[in-house]
Formats: sequence, structure tokens, C-alpha cells
Amino acid sequence: MLSWLFDNNPVTFFDIDHNIIGKPLLYVLRQCACFVRRPQHQKDILALKEHLDDAQMICDVAWEHINTGHWKFVNICWRRLYSYGALFKSYFEVQMEKQLTDALKSCDLGLIMGAPVMGNVLTKVATEIHSHLDRNICSMRLKHLTTLCPDTVKKAVSFPIPRVECPSLEKFVTEHLQKEVPVVIVKAIDYWPAMTSRQWSIEYILRCAGGRTVPVEVGTQYTDESWSQTLMTLADFVQDYILSDEVPHEIGYLAQHQLFDQIPELREDISIPIYCCLSEKDEEPDINVWFGPKGTTSPLHHDPKHNLLTQVFGEKYIRLYSKEQTQYLFPHESHLLDNTSQVDVENPDLDKFPSFSQAKYTECVLSPGEMLYIPPKCWHFVKSLSPSMSLSFWWE
Repeated sequence: MLSWLFDNNPVTFFDIDHNIIGKPLLYVLRQCACFVRRPQHQKDILALKEHLDDAQMICDVAWEHINTGHWKFVNICWRRLYSYGALFKSYFEVQMEKQLTDALKSCDLGLIMGAPVMGNVLTKVATEIHSHLDRNICSMRLKHLTTLCPDTVKKAVSFPIPRVECPSLEKFVTEHLQKEVPVVIVKAIDYWPAMTSRQWSIEYILRCAGGRTVPVEVGTQYTDESWSQTLMTLADFVQDYILSDEVPHEIGYLAQHQLFDQIPELREDISIPIYCCLSEKDEEPDINVWFGPKGTTSPLHHDPKHNLLTQVFGEKYIRLYSKEQTQYLFPHESHLLDNTSQVDVENPDLDKFPSFSQAKYTECVLSPGEMLYIPPKCWHFVKSLSPSMSLSFWWE
């Protein structure tokens, strides 16, 4: 396995500033690169173990630099270094008694924490390793999903958001984009493979990516003091937070993760909605995935970009407040949370926030195949009515 990896991919490390990482690390990188090019019969277990330790050391050093200070100020060289370390580490783990689970985790950590190297080869390595994993890790008690995911979940809607079927670009611009008027668009993604030939479900996601490691947010919502993040495989996430017979101590969900950068084969199942072409910038929208159990909520908040929130499976209740209602919504005073309301929408404390009762809103239940346009700065509260997955397409 992975015999092709370095055949047509010369490792030069030209994308790393040698003055930043230093000569000792560069030497270790080159030693790893030289070793993997040796004939297979010259790669004994002891030498593999030594080079595996070297690759782990590379990852550890890069990890320290990546986690020092704010993420956006980290020099890209350290993220690329981490990716190289993860690449070599996964290769050595595959060669040593087929440690496929460890090798796949190394790839995923490189994709999550690192930056693309060698044509983003880590995605190809991860895909090949995952294809050799024991499928039993992804075949859990999926029969329970019938009761967990009812066909229809009803919730009373008193102030419905307008609904239209695939408006023309001109109509979308004049009636919604320019006026910043939310709308539910139906039948806009019926042609996606994710809705047809490769219909997405929890079972499908596990089959394609059950062994992949992803960041999971743990806690009722991100404003809670107990909120945290952890890394786990999608299979473990589904087992612990969606299929578990026991009521989980905490809620876990996959939120705002760029899953398609990590697992591009899933990207082939969707298309960018045509309305995103109205962006003022010549670039693709940011695509983020939300995947979680019934009852998960996102507190009332707003985002700076246009958003097409697209439901793939499951259902969500969504309540919107226009930016003109901000005076009634009591944003946090902290700069980090000033886009988030202090009010618990489902159980508002009207003694503490008396004018919240004056705020006007619209609402909807978003079902599979439907897409909600949320204008910039429009406040939204979201609650999952069943185990569900949705995509956000953000653009400016």
C-alpha cells in the first residue's frame, strides 16, 4: 500500500522557509525522505521505528509552534512542516504491521492542523487507507436510525418565512439579496447526487468516512463555560452522541468544519448553489458542514456574510430576527461574543431582558432539500429537530 506515494511526488521542501524551521529539522525531514525511497527490502522494522519517531518529533515541534499565539498569526511554514511530518508518520505506520487506524489518524491530523503540501497529497493517502479499513467499524447499530430519524417532525410555525421554488437570479437579487429579505428556496438541490444517486444519510457518511478523525464540539452551545472541542472518528461520534441508548452526559456535534477540504470525495456529491455566483468576489464560497443529534441548538447570533443554509437530511427549526431588531436582543458586551445574544430564545428571562418580548421574528422548519437564505447581520437561532446534516455556503 502507498507504493505510489513518492514515485511521482519529489520531496524538495521548497515550500518551507528553511531559515524559519532551522537546519536540524530540515536534516531530519530529508532523512525521512531519503529513507522512504529505499527499496522495500532495505526497510527493516528497527529502521522504520526510528524514522517513525523522527516523524513524530517533527509533528511535535510543529504542533508547539502552531498552538503558540493566535491561529491566524502562525507562520504557514509550521503548518506545512506538520503536514510533512504527518505524511511521513502515516507512511511509516502503514509499513509497520499495517497500523492503518493510526496511519489514517495521522493523515487527518495533518489535514486539520497542517497546510496542503505536494498537491494536497494527504487527502489521497487518507482515501486509500480508509478504503482498506475493516468496514465493521462503520457498520454499527444503524437499524436504530429508523426510530431516531422520524420521517416528519412537526413544530408549530406562527410567523413563516416566505417560500419560493427556484427563483431566477434576477428575482433573487431584486426581492431578497438587495432588500436583505430571507427566503426558503425549495427544489434547488434536487439534482445533487447527495439527494439522489448517492443519497446522504448517517449510514452513507459512515460508509464513506466512518474512520476519519474530525473536530467535535462538546457542550450545549459555544457560549457555555463547559464548552470544549475534541478529536474523534466519525464512527465514534455517531456511536457516542447519536446512536447511544444512554442519554449522553454532554451534547456533541460537528460544526462549521470544512469537511470537504479534508474528505474531497464527499465534495463530489454536492454542487455550489447558483445564487453564490452573485458574490462580489471572484472566489468560491466558504462551505462548512454541521452534523449533530436531535436537540442541538445554536444560540441567537449573526454572521457577517450572506449564507445559504442547506439541509441535506434531518430537520431544523430556525428563527430569524432582522438586524433592525438588535436593540431588543441584548448582544454580549465582550468583543469575542458581540455577535451573540445573551437571551435564551426558548426560555427568555424577561425580568433581565424585558424588551426581548418586543422583538419581531420569522421562522421555519427546514426540511431535506430546502435552502434558507440568511442575509448578513441577520440574527438566527437554530435547533435540530432530529439527527441531521446541513451545509452553509457563505459568500460576500
